[in-house]
Amino acid sequence: MSSSVQLSSLEERLNHFDLNVRKVALTQLIDLSNGGTIAIAPLRDVANLHCHTFYSFNAYGYSPSALAWLAKKNGYRLMGIVDFDVLDGVDEFLDSCQFLEVRGSAGMETRVFLPEFSTREINSPGEPGVSYYMGVGFTTNQVPVEALPVLTELHKRAEHRLRTMVNRLNDFFSPVNIDYDKELLPLTPGGNPTERHLVQAYLSAVERAKPDPVSFWSEKLGQPNGYVAEQINDKAGFQNLVRSRLMKQGGAGYIDPSPDTFPTVSEVNRLTLACGAIPCIAWLDGTSQGEQDIEELLDLLIAQEAAALNIVPDRNWNISNKGIHDQKVKKLYEIVDLANDLNLPLNIGTEMNSFGQRLLDDFDAPELLRVRSAFLDGAHFIYGHTVMQRTIGLGYQSEWAKKHFPTRKDRNQFYTQMGYKIPPGSMGLAKLRSLPLLGTPDEFLFMV
Repeated sequence: MSSSVQLSSLEERLNHFDLNVRKVALTQLIDLSNGGTIAIAPLRDVANLHCHTFYSFNAYGYSPSALAWLAKKNGYRLMGIVDFDVLDGVDEFLDSCQFLEVRGSAGMETRVFLPEFSTREINSPGEPGVSYYMGVGFTTNQVPVEALPVLTELHKRAEHRLRTMVNRLNDFFSPVNIDYDKELLPLTPGGNPTERHLVQAYLSAVERAKPDPVSFWSEKLGQPNGYVAEQINDKAGFQNLVRSRLMKQGGAGYIDPSPDTFPTVSEVNRLTLACGAIPCIAWLDGTSQGEQDIEELLDLLIAQEAAALNIVPDRNWNISNKGIHDQKVKKLYEIVDLANDLNLPLNIGTEMNSFGQRLLDDFDAPELLRVRSAFLDGAHFIYGHTVMQRTIGLGYQSEWAKKHFPTRKDRNQFYTQMGYKIPPGSMGLAKLRSLPLLGTPDEFLFMV
């Protein structure tokens, strides 16, 4: 077997739904790289801390192990996962990063309802009051008993919403339909399907049932045959078209949001803080009515203990229309400056939950040169918190941190410095475990 075929085979097994298969494949890959059979790229000052795994939806099918390997093979300095409504991939990813000597972090994303913004669209298009929201810096799948009901409720709400969508869309597509348990659940290893899995399932069902899928989709999407015929060959674009037409506002499967549809910020924060992680605001592009009132929004969420801000840079500069490009780049610079003023470190990445999204932001793009250092500082901050919390229990939310750093600014600076200083893998763990647990921050910085 040639080395390229062997590499391809092992990387494919990294995405197997059986964790044991993934573990064996990862061990074999690192053995081959240590032996010089597989080339590992030189380390680069780049980061992607917002990668969905196949525990929610990854457009490329990547597991947590596969994403850690992607970072190692390509020389990404920092890598992080984020999944919708579950923490299933946290231990696997952080264990893989430790094994591969990659600086790793893990988060969770969900949607919340903000009654204060109930008449304003925020970052969920067409859904006033609904906001994507996150926790970053989780260190394990294991949730404290007092917070477990919150995680369970997140999963129940997501499942109920998706089952309702399936019922509505089955009526709309009749006689084409899908079975939630038999056709949707098997698409994800953890029983946590999303709207994007739903799109895949219906596309497959139509392909099986209809000899002329173009005519079928033309009728259901309300688009001319010629347009659908053009779009259907663009896998990424067509999936996004189906989702936006049928599952978003005005679509046959759409469910109007209400305070009961999504959790509150305080509920999600209760889970995040109990796990020693950091509540994180999600920012889209600054153009919605809610994000035009960004200072009001940030003040509201900071008052509820949010302490970081997520940005997906690529959609804010990589735009062909010059007018829109210039507007969104301006908004990007404004939010980065505001986050700095408010002491909100940045969690940035490409998501990977839609076909066509990059594996890594273009850190050399001229538009990102002004904000590159802020992106890297934020990534090192989250890694610094993660490795200290996971190794010695002295992360950002620890009593030790609150005692020594009563202000967010000072605490942010410390964990950012530690993130730059602590090497990944066994060397970093050994250094941290040699530190005096009652030491001062200056002693930690000096000894590391």
